[in-house]
Amino acid sequence: MKNLPLLFCGIFFALAFSFTGLILSSNIQLGSLTQTTEMQDENGNNMEGETLYPLTAPGLAQQGKQVYIEMGCIYCHTQQVRRAGFGADVERNWGPRASVARDYILQDRVLLGTMRTGPDLMHVGGRPLNKDWHHLHLYNPQITSPGSTMAPFAFLYETREIDGAPSANALKFPPNSEYSPEAGYEVVPTRRADALVEYMLSLKLDYSLPEAPIAE
Repeated sequence: MKNLPLLFCGIFFALAFSFTGLILSSNIQLGSLTQTTEMQDENGNNMEGETLYPLTAPGLAQQGKQVYIEMGCIYCHTQQVRRAGFGADVERNWGPRASVARDYILQDRVLLGTMRTGPDLMHVGGRPLNKDWHHLHLYNPQITSPGSTMAPFAFLYETREIDGAPSANALKFPPNSEYSPEAGYEVVPTRRADALVEYMLSLKLDYSLPEAPIAE
């Protein structure tokens, strides 16, 4: 028992050292990050009048993030573009540059993901995929990506009888698609589907940061 104070001090300093190294140093390094302009002046200050990045997501997109979480999209998709030498993310057009810590500073919950059953979505809003494509893909991935292992989310859509003219937001199926509704019916997105698509379209990595410029 005579070594108990020494043992106690050893445990205390081990925990204190770990806390300092892992928590405080990370907070000092990352906690002070703020929005920044793509280019900075010679003193490292933001350019006056220029857009600050990363951008704040619009309200509907923020609601869509919650739907993204509820639907479990995080279990099959990541939101982190790896740098050169650690994968072929840029070559796959998953993003024009690697993602860095500053890209996530406005997010209350960062959805980095754990595995890639599907492609990375960090820059999915910057790909040539419009709103109609995303809705069809969510309704049934086989329409846009035959052979996909992604589950359909048809329950986020409503099939209803057409009353007069078709709805402006009705899904536009390819001709003779086996997934088209019966004649006289249409498929329209619910608010949750609209929010999820808006969130997907808001995911863009199309801006440079001082520590992560987009190569010319």
